[in-house]
Amino acid sequence: MPPSEEVAATATNGQRATGRRVTKRRAETRQRLLDAAYEVFAEQGFGRTKPDHICERAGYTRGAFYSQFTSMDELFLAMWEQQSAQLLSDVTAMLREDPGTDVREVREVVEHFLRAVPLDDKWQRISLEVTAHALRNPELRDRMVAREEAIIAALMPVVQTLLNRIGRTVTDPKALGRALIAVHDGTTVQVLMEPDSAEAQELRVDLVLRVIMSYTREQ
Repeated sequence: MPPSEEVAATATNGQRATGRRVTKRRAETRQRLLDAAYEVFAEQGFGRTKPDHICERAGYTRGAFYSQFTSMDELFLAMWEQQSAQLLSDVTAMLREDPGTDVREVREVVEHFLRAVPLDDKWQRISLEVTAHALRNPELRDRMVAREEAIIAALMPVVQTLLNRIGRTVTDPKALGRALIAVHDGTTVQVLMEPDSAEAQELRVDLVLRVIMSYTREQ
């Protein structure tokens, strides 16, 4: 290779390496801001949180914030979508784990399902704020509806497999999925409000059980 071509090739490779470093650095900055946002939003709420609060927690200046996001709404939505996607992935993976050969009754399937879904106080506070914000924001509302549909599409095949193992068939998968989400969201608030209440825990199991029985039949 002529010297001029070697120089050009070296320069090109150097530019690519620099570009990769910049891309990696931007991704790391974005992730640190998202992680900080999760903590601060959970502590202070969306309405009381300013970009400076996020930047201080992440260890950045305002310039870093605005190099990644155009507004607090954009950051809030990005954080929520990332966290909800990770939660869905974790729950689906746990549900796919073999619950054991002793699972023979619907109640045992319910208990396996509820063990897979974490009672996360921080996430619940954020989710409630997202819901309230979505009721005033059509774009966010549409995204929340799409996210719920994605959750149902991901979880129901796993839930159906578990129920099939004990001899029950789901009669309306979409309706069961929506009902499970509604009961989960409502009972999560109750359990978190009364963390030491065995009655609240038992009611949670009983309501999920009743929902499953309502949307399934014996094979």
